[in-house]
Formats: sequence, structure tokens, C-alpha cells
Amino acid sequence: MEAKTLSVPQLAHLPADSADGVFQAGCPSRTVLDHITSKWGVLILVALSEGEHRWSELRRRAEGISEKMLAQTLKTLERDGLVLRKAQPVIPPHVDYSLTDRGYELTALLIPLVTWAYDNADDILDGQR
Repeated sequence: MEAKTLSVPQLAHLPADSADGVFQAGCPSRTVLDHITSKWGVLILVALSEGEHRWSELRRRAEGISEKMLAQTLKTLERDGLVLRKAQPVIPPHVDYSLTDRGYELTALLIPLVTWAYDNADDILDGQR
């Protein structure tokens, strides 16, 4: 299969004050990047960009995620200040999840990445065969 020739857009560069730091082993940004770019982290964040969701809605939306992984991912994203957990004082328990302002800022950057992955997945996987 012949590779497509693409025009390369002007690439953005890292700001000078972070250009070297992000490549350092101890840089805190590596931990944050690990949380937000995990398969489930990205999908949960993008799902929440559509609006508030309950646990069961997120589980259905991110097809294939286990209960344990959903719980772990939500806790991590909540701890990172990207997701807000709102428990309703009712029986049975009712918990809603939504994005914080920082979470919305992040998903504005993630949605083009997810869109790109979706649009190019077939060509990339065909090229691997």
C-alpha cells in the first residue's frame, strides 16, 4: 500500500520554559500525561465533555471498560482536578460525574486528537497488515 503524501502544517513548539523540562525523567508533567492520555482517561474525559454522566452511563459509553478500571480512572481524574464527583444523598446512591473548568479546557485539546485517531485508524491499521 502506498503512503499518502500529506501537506505538513506549521508545527507548534513547546514554550521555551518547558521545552527541556518535559523530557526530564522527574518532570511532573509525565505523571499528568500518563493520566490523561491513557486509553480510558481520554475516553472518559471526552464522554464527559458531552455533559454530566452517571457511573452506568460512563460504563456503557466507554464500551469494554471494567468496573475496577472505571473506578480507578475516575478517582485519578478527580484527584487531578479534571472531573467533579457529585454524590446525591438518596437511596440507592446516585453519583454524577462532570468536568471541571480545567477538564473542559483539556477536552478542547483532546477532541481533535480523538477525531484524528478515528479518521485515520483504518488507514493506519491497514498499513500494518
